[in-house]
Amino acid sequence: MSSLSRELVFLILQFLDEEKFKDSVHRLEQESGFFFNMRYFEEMVTNGDWDEVEKYLSGFTKVDDNRYSMKIFFEIRKQKYLEALDGKDRAKAVDILVKDLKVFSAFNEDLFKEITQLLTLDNFRENEQLSKYGDTKSARSIMLVELKKLIEANPLFRDKLTFPNLKNSRLRTLINQSLNWQHQLCKNPKPNPDIKTLFVDHSCGQSQPNGARAPSPVTNQLMGAVPKPGGFPPLGAHGPFQPAPAPLPASLAGWMANPSPVPHPSASAGPMGFATPNNTAIIKRPRTPPTNNAAMDYQTADSEHVLKRSRPFGMSDEVLHNNSSVNNLPVNILPVGYPAQTHGQSSYSSNDLPKDVVMTLNQASSVKSMDFHPVQQILLLVGTNTGEIILWDLGSRERLAHRIFKVWDLGKCSVPLQGSLSTDYTASINRVIWSPDGTLFGVAYSKHIVHIYTYHGGEDVRNHLEIDAHAGSVNDLAFSYPNKQLSVVTCGEDRFIKVWDAVTGAKQYIFEGHDAPVYSVCPHHKENIQFIFSTATDGKIKAWLYDNLGSRVDYDAPGHSSTTMAYSADGTRLFSCGTNKEGDSYLVEWNESEGAVKRTYHGLGKRSAGVVQFDTTKNRFLAAGDEYTVKFWDVDGVNLLTTADADGGLPASPCIRFNKEGILLAVSANDNGVKILANADGIRLLRTVESRPFDASKVGPAAVVKAPAMGAFGTPNASIGPSIMDRAAPVASIVALNGDNRSLVDVKPRITEESADKSRIWKLTEINEPSQCRSLRLPDNLAPTKVSRLMYTNSAFAILALSANAVHKLWKWQRNDRNITGKATATVAPQLWQPSSGILMTNDISDTNPEDAVPCFALSKNDSYVMSASGGKISLFNMMTFKTMTTFMPPPPAATFLAFHPQDNNIIAIGMEDSSIQIYNVRVDEVKTKLKGHQKRITGLAFSAVLNVLVSSGADSQLCVWSTDGWDKQTSKYLQIPSGRTLSPLADTRVQFHQDQIHVLAVHETQIAIYEASKLECLKQWVTREANGPITHAAYSCDSQSIYVSFEDASVGVFTASTLRLRCRISQAAYIPNNPSMGVYPLVIATHPTEPNQFALGLTDGGVYVIEPLETEGRWGTSPPLENGAGPSAASGAANPDQPQR
Repeated sequence: MSSLSRELVFLILQFLDEEKFKDSVHRLEQESGFFFNMRYFEEMVTNGDWDEVEKYLSGFTKVDDNRYSMKIFFEIRKQKYLEALDGKDRAKAVDILVKDLKVFSAFNEDLFKEITQLLTLDNFRENEQLSKYGDTKSARSIMLVELKKLIEANPLFRDKLTFPNLKNSRLRTLINQSLNWQHQLCKNPKPNPDIKTLFVDHSCGQSQPNGARAPSPVTNQLMGAVPKPGGFPPLGAHGPFQPAPAPLPASLAGWMANPSPVPHPSASAGPMGFATPNNTAIIKRPRTPPTNNAAMDYQTADSEHVLKRSRPFGMSDEVLHNNSSVNNLPVNILPVGYPAQTHGQSSYSSNDLPKDVVMTLNQASSVKSMDFHPVQQILLLVGTNTGEIILWDLGSRERLAHRIFKVWDLGKCSVPLQGSLSTDYTASINRVIWSPDGTLFGVAYSKHIVHIYTYHGGEDVRNHLEIDAHAGSVNDLAFSYPNKQLSVVTCGEDRFIKVWDAVTGAKQYIFEGHDAPVYSVCPHHKENIQFIFSTATDGKIKAWLYDNLGSRVDYDAPGHSSTTMAYSADGTRLFSCGTNKEGDSYLVEWNESEGAVKRTYHGLGKRSAGVVQFDTTKNRFLAAGDEYTVKFWDVDGVNLLTTADADGGLPASPCIRFNKEGILLAVSANDNGVKILANADGIRLLRTVESRPFDASKVGPAAVVKAPAMGAFGTPNASIGPSIMDRAAPVASIVALNGDNRSLVDVKPRITEESADKSRIWKLTEINEPSQCRSLRLPDNLAPTKVSRLMYTNSAFAILALSANAVHKLWKWQRNDRNITGKATATVAPQLWQPSSGILMTNDISDTNPEDAVPCFALSKNDSYVMSASGGKISLFNMMTFKTMTTFMPPPPAATFLAFHPQDNNIIAIGMEDSSIQIYNVRVDEVKTKLKGHQKRITGLAFSAVLNVLVSSGADSQLCVWSTDGWDKQTSKYLQIPSGRTLSPLADTRVQFHQDQIHVLAVHETQIAIYEASKLECLKQWVTREANGPITHAAYSCDSQSIYVSFEDASVGVFTASTLRLRCRISQAAYIPNNPSMGVYPLVIATHPTEPNQFALGLTDGGVYVIEPLETEGRWGTSPPLENGAGPSAASGAANPDQPQR
């Protein structure tokens, strides 16, 4: 449908409403699916017209479209069921249970059983969860509040909740304009034409009665007919209408100092009074759902229904890169297990807060700023008032690295900076912050400059950029992604906000408009719109888009305070905290749509100096350092929840910083200390990574850790999402560092003699017995067929396998007392999951033998969809329903590898059997370009968002590098194959990027090798002995510290990634304890996305195993010391400790 046709529907809706055709209005709303009338919906729910409610909803969504829709229908049917029970109509209740509620049993059988058991009670209020159920009217009102939240958050209702801003009687106006135009065309126009019909064109001629003439023989229809929703459009269809350009961010609408007046769309008092401001400075209000609890992984925020109705073939950002992946839904009476919790009712309690002191770290100077690594959450970066940077490993309680303030190139500095340094060569740190993926960190100093370091893991930190950013102090620093490129945002004493390219250091934008020094910056994005909030010391708040059109917001912070702004981790709620010149502090939540304070939190004290620092975690709690304690609030309350004094010794306004999971809290202490507070999960995490047993009795009194000698720094990767940074003076940004827990390398404090002794006694760790590790074969009742491809879902709640028979298998872990995170583990068996329909995700195999095909698949970043092929067409599956959304690209040639573009999820790189690579745009259904450079089929593809390149590998043992800007070939190189080796004619070569996105791992049956990607310079190589059998697969651990390598003799080697030294070997007997077969070995290996010491194997007999080290060990062996000759093995027959002895 064209956009004009769609607009015609709205004109008709307005006309029907003005003419009081109420039933017709709502019928057209439902049938077109263009406008969801919330007022009408509220009326039906309040009156209990349940059949009409579901009928109306059916025009917009179905039960199984996504988790929001499922929750909406469940709440309605549950209420209908409870009302039947309350009315003692058990026959009706049973009918509702069987016909309406049974469908939900496939998703939560226990809940369905609990609902069924209500039939046995005389009064269902005897059920504890329903004890507060009031009368029917109040229950409907409570439910209606929850339903409105669900509808507003449901992507299927996006852009359908507001009626266009129309002048009254717009359709009549257009008809009058048309008639006037027709009248002007009359040869002898009459002064008062008598118009009696609209069925034919008007004419003042005498031959036609009523002043009209017959229609002309040629008509040009400007608007087509309104089609009814149909099936999934065929490949190549461009849909009913093309999506409009993204509007400017509406979340700033209410912040406008002088918003434009908005006319009411209709003069009648009907239900059509939904108008939206029309202002170029408005950012569309997002419908971003929470992303906290992960109890349900696959009932996604988008579905095939969206594709059917509102866009052409191709997946939107919601489908393929849903930054707001839905896990945290509102729960009313009898909460449904699959959607999880909302802000209004969370499963968290104050006991989840980290309040127990587990250690104290000593700096040489006073702490000013702290930040946990977004991925390795036991790495803490600290900046001090003397310009020192320290990186701590909380697992080993060691200081890994230390830098002092030093200008790298004084000659390139501005004259004012040189003059300042000539009299006082010192500077305080105002901010330290990791980039979203942990590969960079930035430091903002009190004198002019910003330093950006690159972090490559281990002890590899390198100077990257020195930016002379501001005149005077650089008050804050943050990372953001305008135009899909990583940038650095800074603000300073000179009243400017500046944006810099994070790769080159080039200035991209400069924002001017504050009348006082800019105190903090808060970059954020909503619906692909990037913007920045800035706050100044005079209490002014402004907002900027990445353009040169000035600020979009001019508002006052509470109490005109120096303020920090921060979004909750799921990006749905905005908070600010600050202190004014009178010493009054304010912690508030904002109503973004109105630019007004929504909630003010009580409990902050008056201070004589400094600005209160705050942070938020788990989308549930706020914390602030105030009055020598840490104070906590529930985000949905206003009163103080609890406090923690950290065993005393805190300053009046301590700096605080949560790690990403909210299980650790760093708090600055007196005497240049940092206290680490933990909850039960945090203690468990530290215990896991410590090399010595953890003594829980020491949790109370803090163990003081002395700072050891200098070192260097640590490692990367995480996803973007909003968060808060700590502050002491000028304060912070809000780019979310949403990584996941990682365990860092275990390093005991030691002295030189001990280290020298260890270098003499080190030996390879051998795991030969089941008692030496934890392994779990995943349950499987389907036909056993060799596992061709294997991966963890990005959320880590499931494992997906593709068998050689083209069938996918999905194992999902449940959250319970034995597995509190709900993530994949070897200690609890998962469920082989299938939808209630019983269908399997099976690839098209056309006329090919699936055993001869090269299977491949790729998973969307929100785990919603999987794209897969097994020699036939490429299939797109919905991971919730297992339904085939579409198939495309029939062979020949067949697809052999799939990879999503990291910055544009509508772009897919498809490796082909004929050695070409097709760059395919799914939104417009076209191949943008074909890359040719390989001689045999493509076996591996990997994108780097840092280098903007695609690295490909083929069965020809060749690596190629392609620019993602113009898709030109930059360089290529063949692997260094050991002489005399007999290779398989189509040996796979796989590639995978290190977390730094600069180094790439190449895996071949003869070797693993590390290359610098841009030039394909081979930095390290490890070659297997021919007698030991070929390598079958290899993969980096999630933190890129280790490489797991599987061999055809069924063993697995664990290598230290920085040296390619083998440190642990796991034999087949260790993970297959019962009658291991010599003919069974791993074909594929997958690594856990958040636990660096867990991996999974897919075997030739169809088995899938999850393997972890013992909890007492925490990791796989220890790295060989450098004294043992650590370094790459470049020859096949080298007899050194790297080589597996099998």
